[in-house]
Amino acid sequence: MAPVDRDQQTVVEQQLQNIIQDLYEIMVQVTNYDTTPRPTRDVLADQIKYLATSLHTLHTTASTTPLPSVPPELIHYVENGRNPDIYTREFVELVRRGNQTFNGKLNAFAGFRDMLARDIASAMPELRDDVDSIMEGAGLASPSTVGQGDVKTEDGLGDVQMSAGPENGSGGAGAAS
Repeated sequence: MAPVDRDQQTVVEQQLQNIIQDLYEIMVQVTNYDTTPRPTRDVLADQIKYLATSLHTLHTTASTTPLPSVPPELIHYVENGRNPDIYTREFVELVRRGNQTFNGKLNAFAGFRDMLARDIASAMPELRDDVDSIMEGAGLASPSTVGQGDVKTEDGLGDVQMSAGPENGSGGAGAAS
């Protein structure tokens, strides 16, 4: 979405404030309405005309002004009487969890990539130069400098030992802390 022009947004905000003021003045006139004197009725009629004019002006201005979009979920939160800050907090937590999951997968695949490169280089020595050139071409360490099965996370917690072979029964990967 294109950035919102601040001047146009200010105009719309001012028109909304005018509408709120018109509604307040109508509320005052209705509260103090007296059926006998004619001026009260005329003032109330004028206030309603001002409100109609303000609403029409807002409609024409807002139709041509690109305004920031509000997520429908946030509108439902407010309509249901909930605090929009709760929506924002939940949304941020959801994004944070998704980022953590993605980061974990990224680290796991990086570890698997390094293990594969190391295992290919050790199982087929004739391919060591090719594996080294591929890893260096990708801006990564060559398999000879990668640790023996340790995958380090940024925080240093989560060292994972991976092994394949008959010792774990299925030939798959076993994990231990």
